[in-house]
Amino acid sequence: MKKFLTAVMLIAFSFVLNAQDDAMKAWMESIQPGPMHKMMAKMVGDWNTVMKMVDPMSGQEMNSEGTAKFELMLGGRYMKSVHNSNMMGMPFEGVGIDAYDNIAKEFVSIWIDNMGTGIMVLKGQYDEKTNLLNFTGEGLDPMSGQTVKYRSVSKWVNDDLTVFDMFITSGGQEMKMFTMEYKRKK
Repeated sequence: MKKFLTAVMLIAFSFVLNAQDDAMKAWMESIQPGPMHKMMAKMVGDWNTVMKMVDPMSGQEMNSEGTAKFELMLGGRYMKSVHNSNMMGMPFEGVGIDAYDNIAKEFVSIWIDNMGTGIMVLKGQYDEKTNLLNFTGEGLDPMSGQTVKYRSVSKWVNDDLTVFDMFITSGGQEMKMFTMEYKRKK
């Protein structure tokens, strides 16, 4: 009986060790940067930016030139971007953290800037057929205090040009907020 119990305990211990090995292997695979991280890394570098907005009241186009710097963090798992420009006559600073979550199989983008005190969180997918990175999320409209929907679309035109469009849906109507063109500094 004692030999039988010892054998059962060894078998059980073996199952536990194998389960731990499988769990450790799955975890190790999930933390490694992959193809989506490599694609995201195309933005690493210094960029000149032009933001194009249309004033909804007057219909007048307003352009704002600036700079952006993109760099990888934490072994290529995350991308940090720092943006500087002038917007409506005021200095503008913004910081983004972008990631591809291997487990959730989606992109996540976090944005903060000096034109607010909130944090915008968007989640999205890359469409290989159209070469577009599409994000959606919700946030508070600073004018009304109401929850609104945001959508952004990024298109990598080539290694030196990226176009980013930002939309807001309020009152059931989607409007383009702005277009940002990124041109790589030479």
